[in-house]
Amino acid sequence: MTTEVKLSPRERLLEAAATLTYRDGVGIGIEALCKAAGVSKRSMYQLFESKDELLATSLKERAAAYVATLLPAVDDGRSPRERILHVFEQLESQAGEPEFRGCRYLAVQIELKDQSHPASRVAHQVKANLTAFFRAEAGQGGADDPDLLARQLSLVFDGTSARAGIGADKLTGLVAPTVTALLDAAGMR
Repeated sequence: MTTEVKLSPRERLLEAAATLTYRDGVGIGIEALCKAAGVSKRSMYQLFESKDELLATSLKERAAAYVATLLPAVDDGRSPRERILHVFEQLESQAGEPEFRGCRYLAVQIELKDQSHPASRVAHQVKANLTAFFRAEAGQGGADDPDLLARQLSLVFDGTSARAGIGADKLTGLVAPTVTALLDAAGMR
């Protein structure tokens, strides 16, 4: 006998926001979100102040899982160079999935354009944390300019994610050589 866990209205709304905004964009209407979640608009507004708050909360609550799919474990014994390459291997793997639409955090920032929007602030922090990871690894790996390398890697990550997300390019055989060239040029061990 299996026991099905029933999600609360709040959890269903957060799940619907994550799924629909990733697939259709942040312009998705409240009606569609509530319908997908099986929750009334009244209930939604009792749980969240606004659609903006719902979107920001959904992004924030999924950030840890997103990061866990990309970053290596803290003490995994790999070199900083291998740890950076791991992130791009994960991205390449995710980009091969049929439902891949790019980095949800980059997409939110591009779609919203308003950097003060609550969801944009969450997305900005997630992206800043990825750059900080690159910077820390670059520093530990002896890069000539860890800050510049981190910014370059973030640029490659976002560009790669965006191009794969819109189906403009396949990443296989493209990402690793590009990142390797950057790491080599930066003097990374």
